[in-house]
Amino acid sequence: MITVRRNPATPKPVSGKAHGPEPTVARADGPNPATVDETTRPAARTPASTRPAATRPATCPASTRPATRPSGRPAASRLARRQHGLVTRRQLTAEAGVPGGTIASRVRPGGPWQRLLPRVYLLQTGPPDPRQRAPAAVLYAAEPTADPLSGDTAVLTGGAALALLGIREAPAGPVDVLIRAPRRLAPAPGVRPRATSRWPRTMTVSGVPTARPVRAAADFAARTDPGAPPDRIRSVLAQVVQAGWCHPHDLHAELRTSRLLARPAVRAAAAELLAGVRSVAEARARDTLGATDLPTPLWTARLHTADGVFLASPDAYWPDEGAALEVDSAEYHYTRDAWQATLRRRLRLESHGVLVVSATPSMLRDSPTEVLAALRAVLALGASRPTPPTVLARGHQQLALFPDKG
Repeated sequence: MITVRRNPATPKPVSGKAHGPEPTVARADGPNPATVDETTRPAARTPASTRPAATRPATCPASTRPATRPSGRPAASRLARRQHGLVTRRQLTAEAGVPGGTIASRVRPGGPWQRLLPRVYLLQTGPPDPRQRAPAAVLYAAEPTADPLSGDTAVLTGGAALALLGIREAPAGPVDVLIRAPRRLAPAPGVRPRATSRWPRTMTVSGVPTARPVRAAADFAARTDPGAPPDRIRSVLAQVVQAGWCHPHDLHAELRTSRLLARPAVRAAAAELLAGVRSVAEARARDTLGATDLPTPLWTARLHTADGVFLASPDAYWPDEGAALEVDSAEYHYTRDAWQATLRRRLRLESHGVLVVSATPSMLRDSPTEVLAALRAVLALGASRPTPPTVLARGHQQLALFPDKG
């Protein structure tokens, strides 16, 4: 039982009865309905259907609601997801409905967007990924009214396109972009637009329109500084052919069409590829062997058994002596599997009577006499054998390095 004491200074509430003693005790399970003041009794719930209209939430008909301008952020985000987080100014204003003032406020220092190139924005706060540089350059160079990544008005080419294909020594910047002549476009930081009337065949790599590798390789050679080390052009062109992106004859034809064979470094690299050289290491081996009186080998010949089973493709092969030179770069033997694959290839050759000399590019560069001495010994041993190896060289013809000079 709970005792309720009333402050005498407070006025007494009006009771539901005209007379009667004032309650001093309330039951523990609730007040006595007969003695509870009406002002303390909770009001009965009124059914919703009988509430006054003024108590209902005010609503406006759809036709009379005030018009609100969409922010454009969802549409801009959809565009950015399709374009590596990048959008152009025209896409923001014309397609996403983002006002110019909103763009300006969002690209301020500390804002959620950033201006990567003129009229090209990156919709993220962190620094751009190196892989976003190439599509940003294409967005910058494309016609404003065209689909920027369609490949109709701007395509990636040169070293950036080759780097996108995985060519290791191809420089990712500055980014070369082809645009259709006679259109002209000012260069931007890290972007070199180039107008051309000979529009290339294109392909899409990681969502970015690029010129075909044969054209990209020729454009890389064209934009390389003539004073650059000759091994730079030699290495990149050899990697493009070795990776199977183009045939050496097609590359030679593209270089001739681009009028690049007049450059000594380009002409020498193209001639080596026609002769079968597929890497800088092989090219150095060719330079080393060419300065001696050793017989001329077949370069990267494909060796098969008499039954047609493929064995290997050594860097150099002397069919009369049954001897081979393998130039093994350390970069291809970082893993245990790669090293074992090289050993298995060598065992296949030796099991069919091929004498193998192994060397690294640094050995050819720093101690060529030792490599040449080993080759001389192996060639002499092979020439003195009564039984030649049971190996056939297929798929390659021995060509002169400079056929036009006799």
